[in-house]
Amino acid sequence: MLSKARFLDVMAATPAPVTVVTTTSPPGPVGSTVSAFMSVSLDPMLVVVALDRRSRVLPRIESNRTFGVNVLAAGQTDTALVFARSGADKFADADWEMDDGLPRLKGTACWLACDLESAVVAGDHTLLIGAVGNAACAPLAPLVYSHRLFGVHSKASQRFRTPMEAHVAAMVRTGPPPPLKATVTRTLTSREYRDA
Repeated sequence: MLSKARFLDVMAATPAPVTVVTTTSPPGPVGSTVSAFMSVSLDPMLVVVALDRRSRVLPRIESNRTFGVNVLAAGQTDTALVFARSGADKFADADWEMDDGLPRLKGTACWLACDLESAVVAGDHTLLIGAVGNAACAPLAPLVYSHRLFGVHSKASQRFRTPMEAHVAAMVRTGPPPPLKATVTRTLTSREYRDA
């Protein structure tokens, strides 16, 4: 029989995006770090996030019927840790703004504003299915969680290089290009042109 410890180890080894799911509440914005996030459908555009049923954010989302998904960028490990804690005002030191009526963290790789379509209880979590009303991405590598470590996909940072950075990286990998050979060209005569 599969033990909970083995199951946790397997899931910890599975790479997952690191997001902060946010919504509003009467005292102010609320949010929680969530790694269970994925797209579900293109038509209609739907995503799903899974929140622990004990989460303080969950009843706020169910009440508001809206939530934001902030896909954290590679340099936002501290943000992930702050929003993973319970208790204190997580937004006190966060750089954020309101967008589509929802708290949006600045500097994220992606942002999605969602209307709650449905909530499905699944064991000790609740799956929140959201209809995406607005979304944006920045040219930043997203933060990933795997083997209980934060990191980045090994080649994601290369995708967002400027043309000059990409050229320099290619030169480092392959060395300088071979010298150009001089080629002799001549103009074709009209007859050569017709016969060509």
